[in-house]
Amino acid sequence: MNTGSKKPLTNGYENSLGPEAQKQKIDEVRKLIGQLSGNLALYCSDASISRYLRARNWNVKKAVKMLKATLKWRLEYKPENIRWDDIASEAETGKIYRSDYKDKHGRTVLVMRPRCQNTKSTKGQIRYLVYCMENAIINLPEDQEQMVWLIDFHGFNVSHISLKVTKETAHVLQEHYPERLGAAILYDAPKIFEPFWKVAKPFLEPKTANKVSFVYSDDPNSKKIMEDLFDTTQLESAFGGNESADFDIAKYAERMREDDKKVAAFWMVEDNSRLGAPPALPAVPSLEATNSDSDSDASNKKAEKSIHVDDNGEASDGEPFPAPISGNNGTK
Repeated sequence: MNTGSKKPLTNGYENSLGPEAQKQKIDEVRKLIGQLSGNLALYCSDASISRYLRARNWNVKKAVKMLKATLKWRLEYKPENIRWDDIASEAETGKIYRSDYKDKHGRTVLVMRPRCQNTKSTKGQIRYLVYCMENAIINLPEDQEQMVWLIDFHGFNVSHISLKVTKETAHVLQEHYPERLGAAILYDAPKIFEPFWKVAKPFLEPKTANKVSFVYSDDPNSKKIMEDLFDTTQLESAFGGNESADFDIAKYAERMREDDKKVAAFWMVEDNSRLGAPPALPAVPSLEATNSDSDSDASNKKAEKSIHVDDNGEASDGEPFPAPISGNNGTK
């Protein structure tokens, strides 16, 4: 799993910072976060901290606030503990699934099919999304930390968009999985989707919006985009590839149960804290947000004073495109 790559990967702005400057900022964030244990310590690898810094344009203060909010969320939500049998009912139609191939850069591919929405529970849909994200990450090679989203718009209509699910999806992806999106391919998006995209795009940072590509089956240029990214002999026919086999829930369930074993093995720590009672939040003051942006003694003292982390936060350069996986379908 690439939660803990040996060294942070570079991507864009950070190229203007030398390795020493990057390491200094990572160390500064680590110092302000404070000592952690168990799964939270495992999560906070240099590579992970680097993603939060990149999402906040290497602003230490903002990265610390964002990371602390994620650590609180992981402590409470425990995404690493979600298993296939917990979310199997959400997966039955293949509305989101991890493909059995990677793109030509070795990135995990998540396929999303909005028309296949099959449940009404916002909570259940978000829980399945989180499971899919964690599963995609565990299957990344050591030299890669980003994934590709293939969104199949065949059969899409406006009833597949739930504003409530979309908002919650955006919050989880942007705030807790920053810098995980490498590319998003919107395949055969209908005209009725364009107004929604025009509304959503201004809320995205330019470098994130630039990762989104609209691809159409009747456009020759689109074929080249797909051929440059994928081995078309493996790609589903829905995306112009040669693979005609449809989603098979029985086979997919078997794959996911095997992956669950990998997840459990990765997150197992010496003190077995994953299996024990969760520590009370008041006992973890370092997970509260801080206004500090320096590693000076004065800033460290200030960082120890907790303040409330609200749900609005500042927009991040996380995974930006939640609408296709949400569905109205009576969603509350």
